[in-house]
Amino acid sequence: MTKQQVKETVFDLLSTIAPEADFGRLDPNVDLRQALDIDSFDFLNFLIGLDEAIGVEIPEADYGKLVSLNDLLDYLMAHL
Repeated sequence: MTKQQVKETVFDLLSTIAPEADFGRLDPNVDLRQALDIDSFDFLNFLIGLDEAIGVEIPEADYGKLVSLNDLLDYLMAHL
């Protein structure tokens, strides 16, 4: 799976919890939850969805490392 494919999967999943978001304007270095106004429950469901869609299980201890889109993509690519 390429980084672009992972990014598309991330956006697909995020669009289910933040349907009004304009991902084309999303700064990949900002706090993802804050930029998209995602609460902790939705973010947890998003991470579970990533596991199901990509096959990367993210342990709770790593949740704090996943702040920005770039953090998330780098993490997922390193664990594929």
